[in-house]
Amino acid sequence: MKVHIYRDKAQAGQASALLLAAKIIENPDCVLGMATGSTPLPTYESLVELYNQGIIDFGRVRTFNLDEYVGISRSHEQSYFRFMFDNLFSKINIKPENVAVPNPVSANLQDDCLSYDAAIKAAGGIDIQVLGIGNNGHIAFNEPGRTFTFATHIVELTENTIEANKRFFSSIDDVPKRAITMGIGSIMQAKEIVMIATGEAKAEAVKAMIDGQIDPQCPASILQLHPAVTVFLDEGAAALLSR
Repeated sequence: MKVHIYRDKAQAGQASALLLAAKIIENPDCVLGMATGSTPLPTYESLVELYNQGIIDFGRVRTFNLDEYVGISRSHEQSYFRFMFDNLFSKINIKPENVAVPNPVSANLQDDCLSYDAAIKAAGGIDIQVLGIGNNGHIAFNEPGRTFTFATHIVELTENTIEANKRFFSSIDDVPKRAITMGIGSIMQAKEIVMIATGEAKAEAVKAMIDGQIDPQCPASILQLHPAVTVFLDEGAAALLSR
């Protein structure tokens, strides 16, 4: 695990975007795993700048998103599908048919979970997966628990996660209680992983991920076993690290 610490979230975003850009330049047909939330926004803003400068081309890139709330439409302003289009996909030349986000209103969510993993496999697997980390150590919507869940699955969101996400909704009652998410196994099968964490609120989770024991109570700790993880932190998120 390679750990890079930057002054602020803007620098961390620019640095992580450069790594992703290098992957796209090296392999124009690459498959990217995408994350949502406020943490990767500086990264996506930097990717848009690089695209506008003619440095990178998304014309052959394919993407798979980590997760999506269950029960809200794709047009909902807080859906992750909408987030990706508003903040990245509508600003670059990626083809709509090359974008995959879990279906939040499917009539058969369990079958969709199987299909999602099958689609990733059919695409040749994810070349580089972007991740954030929750305050409780979750990655995607893999919450702390007794075991690591391997495949894409439906999860009941914890009170901690619902509380953290309520700022995006009118009230806590409007926050969806379930989500569809790639499992730990699906994430770990990515050839390379980029983890981005910023802000002092993430410091304890980052310390547990990097310095702690591998424990499903901190799902991100499993990344210690992946052979190619690069972590981009700002000073706040790195505040508790021992090295």
